[in-house]
Amino acid sequence: MVSVTKKSEYTGDYPEKTLYLPGPTEVREDVIDAMAEPMFGHRMDRMTDLYTTIVEDTKEFLDTDQEVIVLTASGTEFWEATTMNLVDEKMLVPTSGAFSERQANVAERLGKTVDRVEYDWGQAVKPEDIRDALEADDYDAVGMVMNETSTGVRNPVEEVGDLLGDYPDTYFIVDAISCLGGDFVDIEGSNIDAIFTSTQKAFAMPPGLAVCTVSDAAYERELEKDSASWYGGFQRCLDYYDRKGQTHSTPAIPIMLAYRKQMKHMLEEGHKARDQRHREMAEYTREWARDHFGLFPEEGYESQTVTCVENTQGIDVAATVEEVSQQYDFVFSSGYGDLSEESFRIGHMGEHTVESIKELTDAIEDVADL
Repeated sequence: MVSVTKKSEYTGDYPEKTLYLPGPTEVREDVIDAMAEPMFGHRMDRMTDLYTTIVEDTKEFLDTDQEVIVLTASGTEFWEATTMNLVDEKMLVPTSGAFSERQANVAERLGKTVDRVEYDWGQAVKPEDIRDALEADDYDAVGMVMNETSTGVRNPVEEVGDLLGDYPDTYFIVDAISCLGGDFVDIEGSNIDAIFTSTQKAFAMPPGLAVCTVSDAAYERELEKDSASWYGGFQRCLDYYDRKGQTHSTPAIPIMLAYRKQMKHMLEEGHKARDQRHREMAEYTREWARDHFGLFPEEGYESQTVTCVENTQGIDVAATVEEVSQQYDFVFSSGYGDLSEESFRIGHMGEHTVESIKELTDAIEDVADL
């Protein structure tokens, strides 16, 4: 393979843009400032104070008794780790977009047998289909994307989790990368064994950390296995936390400092209130989309953090995205992959409000002459 990449040195001489992407999203100034504290060692008492604070604050925010792991990684790490830790041979993955397909592909690359329940892009997972598959065969785990970022679909994880209560030997793994922290889910009440996210999405922190909750059953399951993830192993991560209150490997300390600051803001707002604010942003964005275009996701299954707008007016999406960026310094996203001109996506997550989302939609109306 011949690389055609050439050096393009970062100079910092770029205009500031307000991010309305499906992630990363806007970060508070005091959260960014927190990353500039003097460096300290990751085996010092100060690290124990920092890491135990972010772990226990995360449990409190999510209202869960499950264990929490925070690792220096993207959420992709927990696609690998949860599969390695919980799946011996066979996994069921409903696919309805790019990221659920990728979850299935990761499991296959790890040597697992994956059965897909396939849906057209834009359609949501149907719990009855999952039950039919579980009745027909035995699976170590069901892997499911809660919020399909490529299509703006919010899948019914609660209903799937409810039916999995009838299959106690099948573990429930949930990718909530683009919604956790902006879309409330009852983790224990939904029989979820592991749910994970990335900090740059609805948590509204800088990129670089992945967060995963782990049920007691999932932890015990890994103990029974002959092999598991080394970096993201439940036992390795959680036992080290119990002994030392730290991570087993060197973490990204500055981002954890930002995490601590932002989680205090999130606790002050509260999970339910944060959920309500995201719901209001989603409702506004959907109403705007229906007035001017259409919605790509199946009705009744629209995401609470990312709206995928169907380009029913045939605007030049790429040009519109670029012009809004140039004129207004607002950045939103074209459609994903093959949907790049058939749709566009607005991320309404993190610290945004209805008022800030309206600034973007007004800009789109102006540029697209709606």
